[in-house]
Amino acid sequence: MLDAFLSQTRTLLDPKSTYLLACSGGMDSMCLATLLVEAGIPIEIVHVNFQLRGKESEGDREFVQSWAESRGIPFHLKLAETESVAKSQGISIQMAAREIRYRFFEEIRASRNLQGIILAHHQDDQLETIFLNLLRGTGIEGIYGMGERKGWLIRPLLSFSRVEIRDFMSDNQLSWRDDSSNAKDEYKRNNLRINGLPAIYGLEPDARKNLLTSFSRLKDTGKAFSGLFEIWKKNEIREEHPFQFLPYSAIQNQPGASTLLYFWLRPFGFNSDQAQSIADSLTRPVAGAVFKSGEFLVHFDRNELVLAPEPKSFKPVSLDQNTSNLELPEGAYQLTRQDYPTQLDKNPLNAQLDESRLEFPLEIRTWQEGDRFVPLGMSSSKKISDFLVDIKMPLAKKPTVKVLVSGGEIAWVLGLRIADWAKITPATQHILYFKKH
Repeated sequence: MLDAFLSQTRTLLDPKSTYLLACSGGMDSMCLATLLVEAGIPIEIVHVNFQLRGKESEGDREFVQSWAESRGIPFHLKLAETESVAKSQGISIQMAAREIRYRFFEEIRASRNLQGIILAHHQDDQLETIFLNLLRGTGIEGIYGMGERKGWLIRPLLSFSRVEIRDFMSDNQLSWRDDSSNAKDEYKRNNLRINGLPAIYGLEPDARKNLLTSFSRLKDTGKAFSGLFEIWKKNEIREEHPFQFLPYSAIQNQPGASTLLYFWLRPFGFNSDQAQSIADSLTRPVAGAVFKSGEFLVHFDRNELVLAPEPKSFKPVSLDQNTSNLELPEGAYQLTRQDYPTQLDKNPLNAQLDESRLEFPLEIRTWQEGDRFVPLGMSSSKKISDFLVDIKMPLAKKPTVKVLVSGGEIAWVLGLRIADWAKITPATQHILYFKKH
């Protein structure tokens, strides 16, 4: 097993770096500790006493500490009040133990400037994790299981079975501690290991091997899908920060539409059930329909889905004649004065206004129903709501539109159109120039 371990970890671990090994004292972690020492990989050992099994827990601590100290390996200990943490946070003992150990592992790794946290998960742990994910209701990524490396976490034993580990320990007459709680099937993972998986393995002579092969192929299929998804996303989704747009035509008749929607929307808090509901609604899209996650919305617009952050309330901003910088959720503006004549800025994001026509202080606020203005080039007023329809403003963007008000009159619909009365003319002497950074 040592030769296989050395081959397996050649690119995973650097003999010139020092790592933190999480060691419970059980068969798996003691096997890994021995292999690392034999392979010449520098380690420090961390042990968490969860104080859940009385003298047995203390015996585990003594065993691991003695093993480390007899080999001159630095030893780090955490005495955890696991039951108190679980009760105070309203979570299970297992969840509390997980949070405690991983938080402590990272504290030690960071403070000691170690190059990774090595964990003793093996092939059987991997199968248990995959089946637990399936029981919870998982997508393709749940079948990936645990990776050999994820961030600072490193799992060098994932290609080795529990039988191989036990044989190595027995052949080399190595000691370990048995956790009595592992023999109880009251916990879901234990129940699966003790009762569920043996029953599945008994269905076919090569069931275990075939399952590993199947999951490996599914993982490869998932990776292929991820690559194809990124191509589809790049080709079909248009981004205008902070908005994203997906035409109905790019998703309505697409095989696996709900999966594509889920992979697009999940970074924004949407779940697979919502993605399925959105896909179902695409059969007969209704403009104005909205789906919501924590901080984002998916709007059904005229011809496309629009992903947008949930609009936040905007407190009106007052501008006096000395204001030179303006910070808005949409970005920052610089305010400068120009003398006429000057080069005309035709970028709709910016505005050049006849300062003599403006009444200070100016105010920037969100547009309201009933607001009217005279768009540049027109002689009569138009409702802001009608103007936004005319320019085909996406429904998701409408709540973010703001107006610049002077003496009760709208002088500029920010980023869209100035009012005709506020434009610069040959009679203009001084210009107030809003330029977006």
